[in-house]
Amino acid sequence: MKSFYIESDDIMERYELATDRIGTLSSDKDLPENLQAYFNEIASYILTVKNIMDKALEGGLDNRSLEECVADHDSVFAIYKEDAYKNSFLNPEYAVANLGQELGGILSSIFFTITGIVRAAFEGRLDKFVIYCELFLQIYGECQVEEEDKYRFDAVSSALYSFKHDYMNLFTSEDLITMVDPDYSFYSDIVMNADLSDDRYMYRYGMYIGENERGIAAHLRSLPHEDIVDMARTYVEGYIKGFEVTGRDISIKETVSVEAPVGFELMTREAILLFNQAGLAASLSYGGATGRRLYSSSPNKQCMYDHKNDMAYVLDKGLCDRILEVTKNTLEKNKEKAATYGGPAVIEVFGETPFEPANKDANAQYSDKQNELNVYLMSKRGQITNEYIKGEERSFTIIAYPIPEIGDKFNEIFNETVAVNTMDYELYKKIQQHIIDVLDQGERVHVTGRGDNHTDITVHLHHLDDPSKQTNFENCVADVNIPVGEVFTSPVLEGTNGILHVTQVYLKDLGYRNLELKFADGMITDYTCSNFDSEEENKKYVFDNLLYKHDTLPIGEFAIGTNTRAFVMGQKFDIASKLPILIAEKTGPHFAVGDTCYSNSEDVPMYNPDGKECIARDNSCSILRKTDISKAYFNCHTDITIPYYELGDITVLTNDGRELPIIKQGRFVVEGTEELNRALDEM
Repeated sequence: MKSFYIESDDIMERYELATDRIGTLSSDKDLPENLQAYFNEIASYILTVKNIMDKALEGGLDNRSLEECVADHDSVFAIYKEDAYKNSFLNPEYAVANLGQELGGILSSIFFTITGIVRAAFEGRLDKFVIYCELFLQIYGECQVEEEDKYRFDAVSSALYSFKHDYMNLFTSEDLITMVDPDYSFYSDIVMNADLSDDRYMYRYGMYIGENERGIAAHLRSLPHEDIVDMARTYVEGYIKGFEVTGRDISIKETVSVEAPVGFELMTREAILLFNQAGLAASLSYGGATGRRLYSSSPNKQCMYDHKNDMAYVLDKGLCDRILEVTKNTLEKNKEKAATYGGPAVIEVFGETPFEPANKDANAQYSDKQNELNVYLMSKRGQITNEYIKGEERSFTIIAYPIPEIGDKFNEIFNETVAVNTMDYELYKKIQQHIIDVLDQGERVHVTGRGDNHTDITVHLHHLDDPSKQTNFENCVADVNIPVGEVFTSPVLEGTNGILHVTQVYLKDLGYRNLELKFADGMITDYTCSNFDSEEENKKYVFDNLLYKHDTLPIGEFAIGTNTRAFVMGQKFDIASKLPILIAEKTGPHFAVGDTCYSNSEDVPMYNPDGKECIARDNSCSILRKTDISKAYFNCHTDITIPYYELGDITVLTNDGRELPIIKQGRFVVEGTEELNRALDEM
């Protein structure tokens, strides 16, 4: 196993000096009482985590009893409990109330930055632990030197900027390397070698472990081993099929990044073994509570939301260019590994209580200029990454399972999800071909809502020069997106007009009520929701979290979901609002805003099972890659589904004036699709 940690001659001395000083800090009386309270809280937190670091240095983390594991875990995650967070400087609202608007916000963000010390301790990374301690002491020193808040803010922001800039290699670089190089295997060593028969192994990661993680691990232990293997095989075969159906050569790939939730290790281990048998080594790196890779549930979603814009305190063009420089240099130094990286294989979970965040004035906000920089950074990073990990050569797969938080019927829901994930590939391939045969006769498709849903949008389709050999819609069964159940296209933007509306939807763990997007020539021209009292707040919520700070986004995809069994599952168990987009997109028509499904691989021919080429791979945005790639991609793709019960009609409009219905009032009417209505009729 490779390690990034290289012990230096002075690292232990720096560790002892820093932690000794932090241990005496509470006796200082040099600062105003409220500011001293801030430093005392963080000092106490660091010393709590130091207990973990000391055990790691002594080699004692692997031999703890379950009771010791839980005690250590609870001690470092106590700050996220609702009552504790409410009255903590980790909470920007509390920090601003006690330290003032100017200084409180940035000091809260520094506290949040320092929470990364937990990961350092559990990994035994003394180098990272020390730099967090030294950042804290530097901030303390700056606040002692400067006496006015405006000068303190300047000094503190300068120190934070230097920390982000100087240690970019230590963080950004390592995250990239662990994705493409499976030899850095701290987490995979645990998954592959730990005793999974009890919960102690989970507490070795240094991540938050809650009822969901413990519950799913217990549930998987209760299943027959062959069921676990079957789940893993469905997942692995989906990844391999993804290469086959897109005509990509998996033989040139050596690595797959496994992205899995804590608690699923029995399945993850079997999947890694199956990947190995297929000639692919698996990387498994840290994702925490805010990303995939190896991840766990969030200890406090509001906290994560409060700090999601913390980079606003330091982001400028120089820092963006530093991130891009490190990204470029890291991939260049690891270009052989990057070239043989095949893409991610993702296990998602669903069932957590839907989260609608509270907006707080104290939270950091990006300026208009910084929003432009964020778009610039996303675009440039995407271009650099695609240079080394070519989009036309990589693939992925995603599969989802419920977690215990979904409710008392968890076992039934889990079993039904397994059944949905393994539905008849061949049956759906035939049914969906009947739908495509009608769609391919059209010039446009008209979609309407019913009841409280006022969707009314017309989608312009690409022209088929030779319908006997060409198609607009991909017949998507169960490969990269498990389960089966959709046909999709990239619309022509010009001539795609109307309103998309859903009364309630959850996108990337955030809830939207009455989300409405207006389109002209395929581009968003207006947007709103009804989450907040003011229109300004509603627009900002959509702008930040759905448009990703772009002034507009195109429609990148129009699809018709056909998995009515998944839809009925959502209704039967009253979990429709908890279904992940992976499943939800199969439960009705959906529109994606952002890039097309063929982003960065538009020039690679794509064929349906009937041999016809899917020619709708480009639009007037993505085609700009040929002249100015910075204008071609938005580096986002978010699916928004209209459920069948809010759906009116989907009608194909032909050149010669015919109207060919696909769905009427939420029911499929194309000959050969009768099977899809059975589940709906039995509700």
